[in-house]
Amino acid sequence: MVVRFTGSTAMRLALVATATVSLAACTSKPKPTYPTEAPPAAGPSQPPPSAPGPVTGQATAPIPGSAQDFIVNVGDRVYFDTDRHDVRADAGPILDAQAGWLRTYGSVRVRIEGNADERGTREYNLALGARRANAIRDYLVNRGVSSDRISTISFGKEQPIDTGTGEEAWQKNRNGRTSIVSGAR
Repeated sequence: MVVRFTGSTAMRLALVATATVSLAACTSKPKPTYPTEAPPAAGPSQPPPSAPGPVTGQATAPIPGSAQDFIVNVGDRVYFDTDRHDVRADAGPILDAQAGWLRTYGSVRVRIEGNADERGTREYNLALGARRANAIRDYLVNRGVSSDRISTISFGKEQPIDTGTGEEAWQKNRNGRTSIVSGAR
């Protein structure tokens, strides 16, 4: 028995095949998580993180009280859940370490930068970024950092870390960054 397809039958089969492939591509994947890592524990058995020296190429530790010290030994960024501005539990250790560092170096002034992923309107994301920055600011103030040393700004979705599209990129872009403005060594 020979089966012959007419033009319209072949077209229907092609459309069904295309729809099947499209649906298969849309199957959901598990949502990736990007936990905020706690700052490294300081102790005699663990040397401080280091970076290559400018001339000799040998490892050198960041200067205590410097912006590099803050980034390397404390951490400058925490992450948020979708459409949320409350500080996550995994961000607590980083923010506690930031508060301690800022109390130690009392002349340092910081700016908290709130960021959002690409979804949503520009206005919505600017407001969300502001709420995120203020949540971090409030956390630090509640841990003893003077409020007059902290400013906030929202970049909304305008300064993404990852320009990709999808949950992995969006998670990276939902963050709050503590940036040293002045007073560091």
